Amino acid sequence: MTAARPAAAVREALRSYALTLPDAYEDHPWGESVVKVRKKIFVFFGTDGSDEPGLGMKLNSSQPIALAQPGVTPSGYGLGKAGWVSIRISPDMPFEMLREWIDESYRAVAPKTLVAQLGGPPDE
Repeated sequence: MTAARPAAAVREALRSYALTLPDAYEDHPWGESVVKVRKKIFVFFGTDGSDEPGLGMKLNSSQPIALAQPGVTPSGYGLGKAGWVSIRISPDMPFEMLREWIDESYRAVAPKTLVAQLGGPPDE
C-alpha cells in the first residue's frame, strides 16, 4: 500500500498531467487556475494555496459514479445539469481515477481532431 499524498500535491500532479493533453494550456480567469483546450475550460483547479484543494470537470459518462464518491457534488451555477462535478480532493481518492476523469472531461470539451490524437473511443 502506498502512502497517501497530501491534497495539494495531488492537485499539482493532476494540473501537470492535464497540461500534457493536446493543445492544453493554463489560464487564470476569476483568479482561479483552469486548464483549457481551444479556449474551453475542461478542468477547474480553484485558487492556488487553498486550504481545501478541489477540481471541477465535465463528466458526461462518469457523473453518476463520481457523485457516489465522498466529497463530489454537482457543480454550481447550473453546471451540474450539464455533467460538471466539483471534487474536494481527499488523500484516499484514487489518483488514477482522477486522471481518468480529467481525460473524460478533456474528451467532452476538446474538438474531435484533438481527441483523436489520444486514441480510444471518443466521449459522447
